[in-house]
Order: sequence, then C-alpha cells, then structure tokens
Amino acid sequence: MNNTVDTPGPGAQGPDRPGPDTPSGPDSSREPDAPPTSNTPDAPASGASHSDTPHTEAPGYSPQWLELREGADAAARAPGLLRPLRAFLADRPPKDLGLVISDLGCGTGSMTRWLAPRLDGPQHWILYDHDPRLLDRAAALAPPTAADGGRVTVSTEQGDIGRLTVDGLAGTSLVTGSALLDVLTADEVEALVDACTGAGCPVLLALSVVGRVEFTPADPLDAELTDAFNAHQRRHRDGRRLLGPDAVTAATEAFERRGATVHTQASPWRLDPSRGAEESVLTEWWLRGWVEAAREQRPDLAPRAETYLRRRLNACAEGELSVVVHHVDLLALPGPAEAATS
Repeated sequence: MNNTVDTPGPGAQGPDRPGPDTPSGPDSSREPDAPPTSNTPDAPASGASHSDTPHTEAPGYSPQWLELREGADAAARAPGLLRPLRAFLADRPPKDLGLVISDLGCGTGSMTRWLAPRLDGPQHWILYDHDPRLLDRAAALAPPTAADGGRVTVSTEQGDIGRLTVDGLAGTSLVTGSALLDVLTADEVEALVDACTGAGCPVLLALSVVGRVEFTPADPLDAELTDAFNAHQRRHRDGRRLLGPDAVTAATEAFERRGATVHTQASPWRLDPSRGAEESVLTEWWLRGWVEAAREQRPDLAPRAETYLRRRLNACAEGELSVVVHHVDLLALPGPAEAATS
C-alpha cells in the first residue's frame, strides 16, 4: 500500500479504533513496554499486547495502549539529539519535497507528531507498519506543519520492515523508529544498519529499553523480576532470538563499524501515579505486563509475583508508587566521526 495524503488540520479525527490484527516479522507496533489489556481494571476495552508480555503470540497491538503511552514517550524522548540532527540535515542539498523521512514501525504515528513540529522546512513522511488500520490512524493524525510552518505530507507503506533495502531508502533524508530496536534480532539490526548506511541516511531510533527499572519504594523482589523480564526480552520467538536490552549496544557497534558517528542519550519513562488518573492507568498497564512477562519467563516466580503485583497495584492506586523505566535514544550520522557534526 502506498497512499499519499495531506495531513488534516488540528480538528480532524482519525478512524475508529481498530480491533486486533496479526503481525508478522519485525514490524511496527511492537513497542516493548506494552502490557496486556485483558483483566485490567479501568483500561480501555479492546486490545492486545506487545513484545515484552506473555501475550506476544496473541494477535494484534492495541492503539489504546499506544495512545496512553504517548505522553510518557514524548516526555522521555531525548531533545538533545535534535541539535546534531538539525545541523546534519541543514548541510544536505534540499529535495523537491523537502525532507523525506521514513518512520519504521510507526504504530499510531507518535514519532511523526513529536518530531515533525521540531524540524524546519517542508517534510514528506513515509510511514511503515504491518497493520493497515494503524497506518490509517497515523496518517489521519499527522501534524499539518513543520516548526517553521512548512507543509507536512504523509504516505503509508504496509509491510515487513525487515525487507528494507538500500534501494528502498533511495532519496530518504532521515530514518526514524520508536521502541523498535529491542524487538529485532542481531541479524535484523545488521540488515537495518546496512540499508541505512548504504543509503547515506541519518537514523534516529528512540526509546529502546536497556534493562533497568527503578521503583520507589523499593521491594526485595524488584531485582529478581527485572532479571526475569530482561531474559524474556532476549527470548527466542518463532526462530528469532530478540536482542532486548542488548539492542542499543549492538546497533551502536554496527553503525560504528560502518563509519557512522553515534550519539546516545538517556530517555527514561518517569511514571508517577500521584500526578493523576491517566498516569495511574499507564503505570498499572505497564506493571501488569512487566510482571506477567517475568512470570512467563520464570514460572517458579508465579506465587511470589502474584503477591508482589497486588502489593504494587495497591500502592499505585494510592499514589504511593513511582517507576523509572530506563531507555536510550540513538542518533547515527553517516560518515567518519571527524566529518560529522556534533
């Protein structure tokens, strides 16, 4: 599918919320902090799950979860990486459409909504995802203008981003992705890096988990559940061994071997249910999925994990729990280190 649309004005509404669909390959919306939506009080009714939960074999991914986490994602993304990115893009010859930006695994389009208003000039975004309904939603909700008022247009590409090639990125100014790296394998990261560096594209990959979670107050079971969750992130799935929290290191090394300059910056989620109902629901959704993934990896933890979850959910409901989920954003600029703008 390749549909080019003008982005709607601020009052436009996206399509109805889609039901689940079945993903395949290293696509899109597998944002790795997503919990299951079933049996979650006060959560939006339809849903599915993402790659860090025991429901990863269930069909589909929940737009409700993607919408719920968007505020936390936006607050966490690393704005410090935009300065070297803008400087690099400013040195590139302009294209007829302005910047051409490929967003891999766009989900509902949160990266477009965050980044397009932070870059100058006309932009054409190519949104990649496996789910056509998420693509429709992302296109409908894309911002109409850039930071300087330049026009933003959008086209959509349905399919498996694992098949991305140098030729497919010809003419691309920037490749982006959010919560993507950690659901790829080592071979898939190498292929992605090959395609991007071969095409001479800078790459901005946001919100990759790095295996660290901090709870306040702490609990004796935190460390054991964290280890089990991280092992779940690195699991074999459908013949693929996911990189999980090792992904940022693997991608950094792959880009540097190909002569790129890599900048990284911390981009932690800071979840605090005392800040309001929406953050409380987000924390609860995340917590359920995090514990369930750990329990799937380590069934022997089940009795203690169930008690732990009840304790933590009660604290969340009382506004007495806060969580920092550590991520890293990565910017890779093609060319030798001494030639890149920092």
